[in-house]
Amino acid sequence: MPGQAQITSIESLETFRSELVVFLSQMQPVLDEAGGEVTRMKFWLQNEQREFWESQLRRRRRRLEEAQAELLNARLSTLQVSSSAQQFAVQRAQRAVHEAEEKLALLKKWDRELENWTDPLLKPVGQLQGFLATDMNKAVAYLAQSIQALAAYTDVTATPAGEADKPL
Repeated sequence: MPGQAQITSIESLETFRSELVVFLSQMQPVLDEAGGEVTRMKFWLQNEQREFWESQLRRRRRRLEEAQAELLNARLSTLQVSSSAQQFAVQRAQRAVHEAEEKLALLKKWDRELENWTDPLLKPVGQLQGFLATDMNKAVAYLAQSIQALAAYTDVTATPAGEADKPL
């Protein structure tokens, strides 16, 4: 018959379907991890680093106040040599406070800009997740149905026409 399909290997379709299922099961954790890394980065930036630099700023301001008090005590006393050491300690503490303030300001800037940097990168990842979850799962189901239909077709064509009508 010239209108018959030439089915040579249903096994290759089954192999493709099983490898597609394996691929989908491997891709989902990878894509979830990409989104998870961004979430962890946001948490680290918004919580851990902010808390760290806020505590550093408090500690450094406290140290500056102590150094300023020591300088004031040295100025009130007649020891001019120790006054220069206290001045140096105050300047060093001021630099440390200034550094912590800069780090905290930079951290707040990064926090504001992080969404702008990551959203364009995460959008295709989300689209790929949706594609894999819906369209590719439909493709796997379609392949399964096609394999069943082809197997049924080969069974029908494998039995002679006269034998299919005979009762068992």
